[in-house]
This record gives sequence, structure tokens and C-alpha cells, in this order.
Amino acid sequence: MITVITGAGAGIGAASALDLARLGHQIVLIGRTPERLHAVADRAAAAGGTRPDTLVADFSSLDQVRRLAADLLARYERIDVLVNNAGVMTPDRRTTADGNELMMQVNHLAPFLLTNLLADRLAASSARVVTTSSRAAKFGRLDPADLARERRRWNGWQQYGDSKQANALFTVSLAERGLAATCLHPGVLKTTFADGTLFMKMVWRVPGVGESPEAGAARIVHLVTHADGVDHPGRYFVKNAPARVPRRMSDPASAAALWDASAAATGLTG
Repeated sequence: MITVITGAGAGIGAASALDLARLGHQIVLIGRTPERLHAVADRAAAAGGTRPDTLVADFSSLDQVRRLAADLLARYERIDVLVNNAGVMTPDRRTTADGNELMMQVNHLAPFLLTNLLADRLAASSARVVTTSSRAAKFGRLDPADLARERRRWNGWQQYGDSKQANALFTVSLAERGLAATCLHPGVLKTTFADGTLFMKMVWRVPGVGESPEAGAARIVHLVTHADGVDHPGRYFVKNAPARVPRRMSDPASAAALWDASAAATGLTG
């Protein structure tokens, strides 16, 4: 099994890589920082016996995503699993060189672009696509015509929720196109994600609020390896079970509108 994991330099991406290496998967680690990727590769080699490949890409640059896709297609005749796990949360508004709001680009537009560029290879391999969403998606108010919240009140956590709602709707669209696509809330985890925010300070300091990265990784691994990852295409999972979600996370019309807006934003139109 050739399994590509983005956001694999730390947190649940790294923990998922270690678990899957132990299960015998050929892992391809994607991240921004070569030193972190190499450290995870060392640990995965010790756990599974085979050293994972590493590829560097920063999802705040769509050109780097395009180069990553080209590298993956050149290196691997098949891709059995794509784990779209890279993500970011920032309390302040930031704009990428591509002109997109940072969270929407890293959390949704970049994996949208990557998955589409790999789509034929994924389909030929009957691949699974697993995307790390969040329970924050339930509180998002995504507007495909205003992905950056330029015409609405800005709040970092609201924008994060919009981007995670986009993950869920993207999963719906992928399933409609025949891919075994699922997404999940990995849990509230004690990682460096959203480091410095009041919420994450509470997660670290209040007993019983946060779980370990390994707990979240186990939920990703479940969808990668269990029949659930194939039997429930388009679904959002919580604690290894498909969960009911608001219509704004599952509506096919909303998913189609988001797809069109995302294709335009990433240059895939036409």
C-alpha cells in the first residue's frame, strides 16, 4: 500500500505515519520542514523497517502544490491512499501570494488542487481519500462566493470553521465522482496546532479536555485500513463512526457550488 500523508512533519500526521508504517504501508511523508520530515522518517523506519520517502511542499503556495503533484505522479505508478491532513489556524487574517486567505488555501484549496491533480491516478488505484476535518465545521457558515470572508465579519475561528466545512463538502463531491472519500473529526488533541490561542491553552491546561495525537491518528488509520473507509463514501466520522451533520456540511448543491469556486481559485477551470 502506497500511502501519501500531508502535514506529516508533526502531530497526528506524524503519528499516523508511524502507525501505518508498523502495518506495512509504504509511506510518503509530505510537509514544509525537511528536518521534521526526516526525523519522522527515521522513526517510521525503526517502526516498520522501510524508510518512508519525503517530499517538501508548503501549501501556502499553489505552485508548490502543483510541483508536489507532478513529483508524486512521476515517482509512483499507483497511490492507494491520500491523507489530506495538512492544516493551519491563525487568529489574524493573512493572505497568500496566490491571493487567497491563508486558512482557506492551506486547509481546503491546496488539498482540493492536489487531489484533483492526482485524481486519475487515485481512481485507477481504487484509492481512499481521507481528509482531516474538525467539529468546527458544524459552526462554519461557508459562502462559496466569499471564501475569504471579505464581505463578512472576520473571526479566525469562524474562518477556520468555514475551511473545515469545506473539507466536508469536498468529501461529498469526491464521493459523487466515485472515490472512496471520507473525512473526520480527529478529536480535540494536545498538539502545537493553533498554538498560543486561548482555546489551545485550555486544552493543554484543563484536565480531561484534550487527547493525545496518537488518539487522533488512530481515527485516521481506521479510515485508511477499515472497511468503513470504503463503505461510507462522502461521510463525516467521529470516533470511528459516521456521524449526523448539519445540511450545510452534506448538501450536494452546496458541495457543487464550492467545487466550482475552488476550481476557479486554483486555476482548474476549463
